[in-house]
Amino acid sequence: ETGDPTFHNAAERHARRTLENFIRPDATTFHTFFFDVETGAPRFGQTHQGYSDDSCWARGQAWAIFGFALSYRYTRNRLFLDASQYLADYFLAHLPKDMVAYWDLIFTDGSPEERDSSASAIAACGLLEMARWENNPVKLMSYQRTAVKILESLYENYSTKDDPTSNALILHGVYGKPNGNGIDEANLWGDYFYLEALMRLARPEWAIYW
Repeated sequence: ETGDPTFHNAAERHARRTLENFIRPDATTFHTFFFDVETGAPRFGQTHQGYSDDSCWARGQAWAIFGFALSYRYTRNRLFLDASQYLADYFLAHLPKDMVAYWDLIFTDGSPEERDSSASAIAACGLLEMARWENNPVKLMSYQRTAVKILESLYENYSTKDDPTSNALILHGVYGKPNGNGIDEANLWGDYFYLEALMRLARPEWAIYW
């Protein structure tokens, strides 16, 4: 916005730091990560909203998919796009049949745990952002088709299309299950990214905010 490269450089350093420390060898992400406040040395990762420190909080994984794809948009550093694809592969492989994630990816079909519709909406935006920059036509089409499948499921099974009195667009989100916050509710970020993903499909010329 300002043209001052100081801000761009700070953002890129932050993205690189995240890339180096938040991604685990199995293609999952930590929710939070601690550094030594004196030296900056990495210490350990934990979770506040996931099932456990070594599980994969679904919305955090979705944020990472989308965030690294956006980092590529502004830096053209292939490491960021590769990271986004790496994390997306794990996310998609751990979705239930209807393509809408449980609140933690440790859960799968048949689990009594709640879904987090917002995680899948965010991931759909990430997939569409990845497709924008992918040169491999097979991968590009795969990301686009998968994003469409997610959005179709959100519309058919999680939207308020049959309830004109609702003030939400999609239902069945989870803010923070371990702390009992916002469980099986609509939330504004779920609605926003659901709408952004639809805009990306309906109006390819739309200028994103990020």
